[in-house]
Amino acid sequence: MGNHKLWNLLNELKTPTYKWVDLTHELSETTPHWYGFAPFKKEILFDYLEDTPQAQLAPMRCFSYTVASQYGTHVDAPNHFIEGGRSLSEIEVSELIYPLVVIDKVKECAENPEFTLQISDLQDWEKIYGRIPENAFVAFRSDWHKKENLDNPDENGKPHYPGWSVEALTWLVQERNIGAIGHETADTDPSYVTTDSVHYPYPAEKYILEVDRFQIEVLRNLDQLPATGGIIVTAFPRIKKGVGSPARVFAIVPND
Repeated sequence: MGNHKLWNLLNELKTPTYKWVDLTHELSETTPHWYGFAPFKKEILFDYLEDTPQAQLAPMRCFSYTVASQYGTHVDAPNHFIEGGRSLSEIEVSELIYPLVVIDKVKECAENPEFTLQISDLQDWEKIYGRIPENAFVAFRSDWHKKENLDNPDENGKPHYPGWSVEALTWLVQERNIGAIGHETADTDPSYVTTDSVHYPYPAEKYILEVDRFQIEVLRNLDQLPATGGIIVTAFPRIKKGVGSPARVFAIVPND
């Protein structure tokens, strides 16, 4: 007889006691993505409905996909910004599942679309929910996934969206030793930083990748998650020297 503890645990997680929440945008030409990337494209290679030599060779449907590495809900590996940083193929499988912490700043982001998450916000969160656990995945909830345009441009086309401060990320890494971060926007930094031509335009993103963490961008459905008690699973291709890829991400949370 084998040890069935894990089977029993999985059966328990699939009961109504728990809820499984997909945090991933569907991948298509209309998927929200960073403005600098061309939309997703697909070209049919084989089709089981066609009377062609290809269909006779293999009666199946297959596509060739053309998509940017950082398109839609995606992972950023450290080497995305840091030369010599770890690639997708070097991220350990044990890093694909983490305890999940959700920092809800929806109200603040609604009042100020360029809200920047600070150390004080994290400390205030801990006063209510307790200490952020080591190796946690910290998700910044802004409800930005509900926007038609992630850039949230004004009448002049200037973007306005929230983000992390470098100080907050530094505190999470140095004081709480977190495993990874995620957010609903297409950038780690707020828009007033990414559009600043005087300084480095992506300091928060550079920092989190520089300290050998990965991040997940363009998340959705964080509004369906509790602040604590859940776990998050991230899945993406093991691409040799890969800097990023569309990802499938989901959370398992108590169904209170």
